[in-house]
Amino acid sequence: MIETGSTAVVTGASSGIGEQFARQLAARGVNLVLIARNEVRLQSLTDQLKTAHRDLGVTVMTADLSVPTAAAELTEKLTATGVTVDMLVNNAGFGSHNLFVDEDPDNVAREIQLNCGSLVALTARLLPGMLARGRGGVLNVASTAAFQPIPTMAVYAASKAFVLSFTEALWGETRGSGVRVLALCPGATETRFFEVTGKEFMTHGRQTPELVAGVGLRAFDSGHGPSVVSGLANRMLANGYRFLPRGAMMRFARTNVRAARTQPA
Repeated sequence: MIETGSTAVVTGASSGIGEQFARQLAARGVNLVLIARNEVRLQSLTDQLKTAHRDLGVTVMTADLSVPTAAAELTEKLTATGVTVDMLVNNAGFGSHNLFVDEDPDNVAREIQLNCGSLVALTARLLPGMLARGRGGVLNVASTAAFQPIPTMAVYAASKAFVLSFTEALWGETRGSGVRVLALCPGATETRFFEVTGKEFMTHGRQTPELVAGVGLRAFDSGHGPSVVSGLANRMLANGYRFLPRGAMMRFARTNVRAARTQPA
């Protein structure tokens, strides 16, 4: 369990699941380092948290983690401020929804860097200190997209499969160290994710960011590992893919994320 008075770094904290991680950790008395690109949203969240929890320490760091050098620059700033990081929540990420041949190659590179590269880089820089102290943990946000390839979301699904595999391997490496490692795999959630893709899909059964963050923190508290899927229906779907032939799995996955048809004006 993350203790009162400890410090958690949360990436992608300006909205959605990341914001809910920040709110729920703040309610536990956990000091925060909030990271996102949108300084206005981060500052607004900080003001709200400090009003609700007057003794809470909150540090805001704006950064674009789709830039390869961002993780190193952030950890240098953390070192300079003397902050000891007890928990890292790698939540920042985005997805695209197109045939791969129609994707902007530069956007694909940013997606991989944010979803995978910076997640690994931050973990690589902050995990050694946790292991040396024998406490703390890393919670990486993957997705139910990690459990199967998804045509029209090829890069996103592959990036989340990487996150899941990487995190589960770290869990195996850190067992018995006092450091907890967990991959949280949400299904469709009411966040800005769909706005960023520019497509409307998976409109039914979306979970709330509050629920998803709560599932992640409860699993982290319990030492559950190496991964947890939020929601019974999502767990059944994620496990069910194991029993489908690969071709049928991809056809089903593509149908599941098919963009809604727009109605003529």
